[in-house]
Amino acid sequence: MHTGADLVRAVRELLGYPAVAAAAAGTVLLAAVGATSARAVRRRMPYETWRGVHLLVYLAAALGFGHQLAGPDLAAGAWFWALAHTVVAVLLVWYRAVVPVRQALRHALRVAEVRFEGPGVVSVVVRGEHLAELRAEPGQFLRWRFLQRGLWPTALPFSLSAPVRGDTLRITVKGLGGHSRRIRRLRPGTRVLATGPFGALTAARRTRPKVLLIAGGVGITPMRALFETLPGGPGDITLLYRAGAEEHLVLRAELEAIAAERRAGLHYLLGPSGAAYDPLAPQALAGLVPDLAEHDVYLCGPPGMAEATRAALLRAGVPAGRIHSECFSF
Repeated sequence: MHTGADLVRAVRELLGYPAVAAAAAGTVLLAAVGATSARAVRRRMPYETWRGVHLLVYLAAALGFGHQLAGPDLAAGAWFWALAHTVVAVLLVWYRAVVPVRQALRHALRVAEVRFEGPGVVSVVVRGEHLAELRAEPGQFLRWRFLQRGLWPTALPFSLSAPVRGDTLRITVKGLGGHSRRIRRLRPGTRVLATGPFGALTAARRTRPKVLLIAGGVGITPMRALFETLPGGPGDITLLYRAGAEEHLVLRAELEAIAAERRAGLHYLLGPSGAAYDPLAPQALAGLVPDLAEHDVYLCGPPGMAEATRAALLRAGVPAGRIHSECFSF
């Protein structure tokens, strides 16, 4: 309006400033990342694609850096922006490069065995050194990078499906995405990089003597590790395992052996998710666990199942502070 230029000409002139052009490009990249974070879009994207798009945040931040230093009104704060970007760059290099390489050299992880567990499900046993130093607890997950063709570019988040035993770690994976399906073709001896552990679905969250574990689908993996290791006497620990059909139950023999040894409760809740009878409804839960409101509840499963079960637990009288959940989604 000041110069009498039309909108197209004004935009063209503005983008003629290199710092402004770079910042505009960075803004477009951030908008793309934001769009893929919308739930409706995210659910339709493979994890690998979603993660690749989000890596553009680094490029967007770099493109905006020059614009933060441009213009006389920002010159006084140039030292702050430069320092902030330097700190972030150092942290990125440290946690994305130095720490993983140091852990790889220290723990020397390799695939020891790939074991078929059920339709599309395998367990991967990883052997290494000094694993106690990882301090990985049952219920936590690590980001795994298998140095095999087709797998090495992506770090995949998988929970431990058994407690750390000596020199071995174990994960159990269902082939949902392209990379997770390739896990079935892992060869013994393949080198592994693992970062973590992450997650707070551990025994430290516990506040009550009695614990109810609820797992849906492949969410059984962290629940299986907790089922074995959570302290408790006979009847203190109960596991509810929701699956579409009996053939979809994973690690069944192990679960039954743990239940028998610990005299813990184990119930399989079978049937399609759209059935008229919901085994995770408030009345059904109260019938399976009469003193439900006196339990801590650990919950892990697909998003829809986890949200519905949390709502049912609240209606059944379980305080929100005693519901500890982790959703298997990205």
